[in-house]
Amino acid sequence: MSNQWGNSADESRPEHGSGSDFHLELTGEGTLRERLMRALREAIGSGRLAPGTRLPPYRSLARDLGIALNTVGEAYGELVAEGWLVARQGSGTRVARRSTPLPPDRSRRSAPPVRRPAYDMMPTSPDAATFPRTAWQTSSRRALNAAPNDAFGVGDPRGRIELRTALTEYLARARGVRTAPHRIVVCAGFAHALRMLGQVLDGAVAVESYGLAFHRSLLTAAGRRTVPLSVDARGAVIDELPATGAEAVLLTPAHQFPTGGPLHPGRRAAVIDWARAGGGLVIEDDYDGEFRYDRQPVGAVQGLDPDRVVYIGSTSKSLSPALRIGWMAVPDHLVDDILAVKGARELWTGSLEQLTLADFISCGAYDRHLRRMRLSYRRRRDRLVATLGARAPHIGIGGIAAGLHAVLDLPPGTEQAAVRAASRQGLALEGLAAYRHPDSGMPPRDGLVVGYGTPPDHAFDGALEALYLALPDPE
Repeated sequence: MSNQWGNSADESRPEHGSGSDFHLELTGEGTLRERLMRALREAIGSGRLAPGTRLPPYRSLARDLGIALNTVGEAYGELVAEGWLVARQGSGTRVARRSTPLPPDRSRRSAPPVRRPAYDMMPTSPDAATFPRTAWQTSSRRALNAAPNDAFGVGDPRGRIELRTALTEYLARARGVRTAPHRIVVCAGFAHALRMLGQVLDGAVAVESYGLAFHRSLLTAAGRRTVPLSVDARGAVIDELPATGAEAVLLTPAHQFPTGGPLHPGRRAAVIDWARAGGGLVIEDDYDGEFRYDRQPVGAVQGLDPDRVVYIGSTSKSLSPALRIGWMAVPDHLVDDILAVKGARELWTGSLEQLTLADFISCGAYDRHLRRMRLSYRRRRDRLVATLGARAPHIGIGGIAAGLHAVLDLPPGTEQAAVRAASRQGLALEGLAAYRHPDSGMPPRDGLVVGYGTPPDHAFDGALEALYLALPDPE
């Protein structure tokens, strides 16, 4: 039901300072009295009925709205009691002088527009345009139709058994992970996993000197001190671990982030020896382990000792960070501790999304998508290398055997100028300084971290041109 009344020269109509028309709409749920009160509050609160405005007599308003006289009288009476209106003998009913309209929303007029970069080469996500919508929708429909009734109840904090079973098979086949469904805990991504681990661990955590400051901040917030390990062409320098006093170490062994390159086989064995000797724990961030171009992917360190390594993966690089699905392959002795931190019920990842991913993996769609994207990203990498080789041969490029990003080596002292030049070209990227641990003893290294997986295909040539224009000239 919708009724309205407007201003006129009739004395029974309310006075309005601006002389403009206004209306009341008795819409929504509730009785007529409740809807009338709600409409009057909205008109007063928004300023359409200014303080001091005289409202029409009960009879006039009841007639115009086609409602009972006592309905209007009761609504006026309650609004007087609430302080919205005042009623005085001989003066009628008016909007209270102390009512203050909400200030107008000036955000669109006063706030400067957000200037988005024309090109995004941040190493944060895959090409969003390549999400396999049709295949995902097929798996979603199939998963929904096959879902047991308990999938619509309170979620198991371990995650759906269908997904944990599918992950056990996939991770063994594709990443060399040795686990079982009862040792997998589904989470909302790597950050969620690291938050939980930070509450389970004791003592300091060794981290690579170059890595995400966000991950370090999660450990710090959980009360864990982070100690940097040097990084060279063979990955993290594991020989430094004993001197740190750390009880755990966070590594990106398949493709060191952001400098690139896998952890050397000798160092992979050495970190397991360190963990076994002192009861330490290795946290393995396998953020883009599926994307290797020049030879077979390097298997997970976890396969060397499942009781000393927590393996963490997610869909952030393989499908989309928007899914918020990750997984932890956890040693038996840590499963209960992790679940105690996570809580008694699933609050992070929806059961239907988990069931969809389980079907997506089991039916082979995940493998097909990864093969297609591996080819696409390899072509992009090759175009990046070819462009720099032809137009900027003085710029070194590394970390290109795998992943979705590369590191461009710059002459000393030119990194910040290059980042600013990229911004002027409308190109979003970061320098290596943004990833360096503040306590690292390593000499600073100038470079750019370039995410060639992020731009959509139609923007890739423009991104490469902007990148070239931002690079320093030869010395």
